[in-house]
Amino acid sequence: MLNILLKGAPAPISVQPSAGWAAPAGAIWFDFVNPTREEELAVEAALGFCLPTREDMSEIETSSRLYREDKAIFMTAQLLVDSQGDAPALDPGAFVLSGDRLITIRYVKPTAFSMVYDQIAREPLIHPSGPAIFIALVDAIVDRLADAVERASVVTEGLSERIFATEGKRDFRILVHKLGALQRLNGKIRESAASFTRLIIFCEAARELKRVDGHEQLEVQHRDIASIIDHAGSLSGNITFLLDAALGMINIEQNAIIKIFSIGAVVLLPPTLIASYFGMNFEHMPIFGWPWGEPAAAAGMLISVVIALWLFRRKGWF
Repeated sequence: MLNILLKGAPAPISVQPSAGWAAPAGAIWFDFVNPTREEELAVEAALGFCLPTREDMSEIETSSRLYREDKAIFMTAQLLVDSQGDAPALDPGAFVLSGDRLITIRYVKPTAFSMVYDQIAREPLIHPSGPAIFIALVDAIVDRLADAVERASVVTEGLSERIFATEGKRDFRILVHKLGALQRLNGKIRESAASFTRLIIFCEAARELKRVDGHEQLEVQHRDIASIIDHAGSLSGNITFLLDAALGMINIEQNAIIKIFSIGAVVLLPPTLIASYFGMNFEHMPIFGWPWGEPAAAAGMLISVVIALWLFRRKGWF
């Protein structure tokens, strides 16, 4: 699907380009969402240059993600989606600037794009050109990354309080699972932020953006991205510490359980020895004739248990 925004319009129009299609006059933003190859070819013929395919966007080399060709600049970065859900993911998104036109190609629906759509609906003339819309998109994406890392920090702090709580029952299996999910989200935030760092550095040298009102915002975005990466790095270290602490708490609880069984085994060892001795069935054992043999054996086993418990208590083992 292709959404086209005309200059001054409050909302884009949706079209399905086919062979022989011509771009409408005044179009400043071509927003591809899950495009088919036929739609891409039709727009390429109308615009006069090739667009990156999904395979091209998945390349990891910087030269394949950020380049200039045919009087257009091509930029690809990782878009973070579902940051508040159970399965946050990264997907490449392409931004192509050609004169006053912006072409975006994406296969996901990040909230940042909806935010820019809402801004345009409120003030249709706030973004008079494709480059201005591009700067607004990057700003919205950076804001969403900042929100994601802030939420992750709040959740991490809550997990920290639960791990080190002295009262209440704690399910460390669930806590470790949540810490793992946080670390996975934080890694995706850092990867997306790093890709936009490279994109912004590339944009700062682009003459197409230097002529745009608000291009100074790129420098602000650059600093914001740097702070997000620093915060995400600190958060990663904190999550790693909490994961180690949770595993340590699990070991402590397991050792406490094993300690109880160990003490029980040692306490029962003397009476077991006494019972084993008096339980032997040799024919000429004189103890079989003792009138007080059974009470004496029981008393000996009880006394051995009391002595063992007293010694353990004195040593502070329980």
